[in-house]
Amino acid sequence: MRLAGLAVAAWLTALAGLHLGSRTTLLVAGTAAGLTAIGAAHLLGCLGHPRAVARRYGWVAVAVGLGVVCAGAATAARLAVRDAPAIRALAEQRAPITADLVVRDDPRPIRSAGRPGMLLVSSELVRLTGPDGRRIHASVRLLVLATDPAWRGLLPGQRLTVDGRLGVPRGGDLTAAVLSTNDPPERHGAPSWAQRAAGTLRTGLQRACAPLPDDPGGLLPGLVVGDTSRLPPAVEADFQATGMTHLNAVSGSNVAIVVGAVLLLARWSRAGPWLAAALCGVALVGFVILVRPSPSVVRAATMGAIGLAALAAGRPRAALPALAAAVTVLVLVDPELAGDPGFALSVLATGGLLLLAPRWRDGLRRRGVPPGLAEALAVPAAAQLACGPVVAGISGTVSLVAVPANLLAVPAIAPATVLGVLAAMVSPIWPAGAEFVAWLASWPAWWLVVIARQGARLPGGTLPWPGGVPGALLLTGLTMALLIAVRRPLVRRLVAVVGVAAVLGALPVRLLAAGWPPAGWVVVACAVGQGDALVLPVDPGRAVVVDAGPEPGAVDGCLRRLGVREVPLLVISHFHADHVGGVAGVFRGRRVGAVLTPSSTDPESGRDLVRAAANSGRAALLTTVAGARHPVGGVDLLVLGPPYPLAGTRSDPNNNSLVLRATVAGVRILLAGDAETEEQHAMLARAAPGQLRADVLKVAHHGSAYQDQGFLDAVRPTVALVPVGTGNTYGHPSPGLLAQLGRGGVRVLRTDTDGDVAAVRTGGGLAVARRGVPAGRQP
Repeated sequence: MRLAGLAVAAWLTALAGLHLGSRTTLLVAGTAAGLTAIGAAHLLGCLGHPRAVARRYGWVAVAVGLGVVCAGAATAARLAVRDAPAIRALAEQRAPITADLVVRDDPRPIRSAGRPGMLLVSSELVRLTGPDGRRIHASVRLLVLATDPAWRGLLPGQRLTVDGRLGVPRGGDLTAAVLSTNDPPERHGAPSWAQRAAGTLRTGLQRACAPLPDDPGGLLPGLVVGDTSRLPPAVEADFQATGMTHLNAVSGSNVAIVVGAVLLLARWSRAGPWLAAALCGVALVGFVILVRPSPSVVRAATMGAIGLAALAAGRPRAALPALAAAVTVLVLVDPELAGDPGFALSVLATGGLLLLAPRWRDGLRRRGVPPGLAEALAVPAAAQLACGPVVAGISGTVSLVAVPANLLAVPAIAPATVLGVLAAMVSPIWPAGAEFVAWLASWPAWWLVVIARQGARLPGGTLPWPGGVPGALLLTGLTMALLIAVRRPLVRRLVAVVGVAAVLGALPVRLLAAGWPPAGWVVVACAVGQGDALVLPVDPGRAVVVDAGPEPGAVDGCLRRLGVREVPLLVISHFHADHVGGVAGVFRGRRVGAVLTPSSTDPESGRDLVRAAANSGRAALLTTVAGARHPVGGVDLLVLGPPYPLAGTRSDPNNNSLVLRATVAGVRILLAGDAETEEQHAMLARAAPGQLRADVLKVAHHGSAYQDQGFLDAVRPTVALVPVGTGNTYGHPSPGLLAQLGRGGVRVLRTDTDGDVAAVRTGGGLAVARRGVPAGRQP
């Protein structure tokens, strides 16, 4: 109890300190120090008092006070270094600097960035040179946003120099500044031997997985070493929807599997506890080298070492105190971990396995459940229950398929991980053997892909929940109350009956009477974040899709909500990432007949993404020009723009967007892509009288201010749909444009505030419907 109180207090104090600042955190620590000293003196004076229970809980309170003092002091010290005035002033001025730094973790691509190919590199600043030539020596954390491909090959521990421009970080962690650069880094020396060895093994694993199909071949390196560079976005979205995303990153479970395999071999050879622990320790060190000793990996290894300590001591019950001690040490060494969701999930999962799983397993066995099945049921249920509040706070949903999905995944995780590690170890000396072992590992990996895919498609698989800290605290309180209440048999039976009744009552309503899509809908603008995805109905289950948004999961979810199983035509207005980044989501589980694109191919990265998706989905790839007509069932598409190729504009890709006029059930819909003033003016100059007139306008470029007044006057819409992302940094939609549309009597719907929005044809004319944004979620 004392160690648990110390750990929880240290964790929460560090988490609060990251947001409160160094002065407030130091004040809290000082206050706690005084109260703790008074409490400890009082308890020492009461030694021998007959009320032992009071003394025990008194010492728990003292331990909590010590946790607050230690974590507050450690966090305040790190925050004072982070907020050094010299660096903060340069960041606020967005000053150009030259930085000497050390890479802390692998460069990670930012898929949702507006600039394709951008990388996020976590690093430690050693020295910087300001614009005036003054040098500042400081050991603070720096995030690098880089676009040059030379950053991709960097290893943790690499020292380098780079020119760039400083910026202010978002806060809530120990990052002192953000460095944006378009230049390649200048390397100094080589990384450590451990990092080079890890790089060799990881590259060997990637080569061994190269001949495999994309889905299992991209998942296997993620299962083994946390390398998701080849993981298809569609598979990643499926794993998130089914609560299996923890498998794509190195965690305590990976460590447990590898160490467990070595432990089984040690016990088979009749090794004693100390020898078995030593062998497992060697395996643990080797695994850390393989996956690279980044902070997240060291955290996972520390959690895995808890079991080794208990094994060596011959005291399995020592695992829980060891967990509390590990949490305390990790938070004091690196207070930023307190705000890391991965850290919280690792700790909570480990705690759930130690506290809940054994009791649930034994309870199931007492009720006649076979031992193996009882273990398989108790472990994922305990881990999911413990991690549920954090997942709900992050995602704004509660998954109903997470426990069964993880239960079905259990038999495949260990074989895939162990065989993947073996393939990596063999790859430097026997590449052909490594490919064979990777092929064996691809079968359990394929099973995991199938589980995630089918679970993600289940209707009603997730329920909306308040997001953020309030949602996490609410679910925590309900979970604790439920765990306490079910200890009484009567309450346990009542909870079971109410739970089953709720599922049986609510699920059919969600499946059969969801209220979406509305009857008579003619167009839906999907809430996909800062991007476009429009859907035009052809027949039940079939629809034309215009653009795919920035992420596969968002557009796939919208199409599933609409019941779209076939897309006879996918239209791409232009190749910016916010319109094509989710193209794989349109193809996920659907037949796509053809993909229609503009003649302009900028940017090439987006064009290549669309071409790859069309080839893999066996869809015809077509181009079109102004004046072309593309009828698909009851949907008639007329291409209005661009009337000719535009060059030298503010944004040539935007101003060469396809602009379409769709007619559905007699309703005219103008889909303006990202056309800005130049293309709008060109279309207005060449359009026939009344050609631009439409009942519904998909507002161009997410409602930016670059709109031609004459173009809007020619359209004269009744309804305007604005696909736009919550909290975007572009100022979309423009308040002036919204006011202008409102003054003209136009009904404006926005996906950032209304969720999926639809225009509906009724007997009395045109109506609108909105699906709404679930609480705590951003589209």
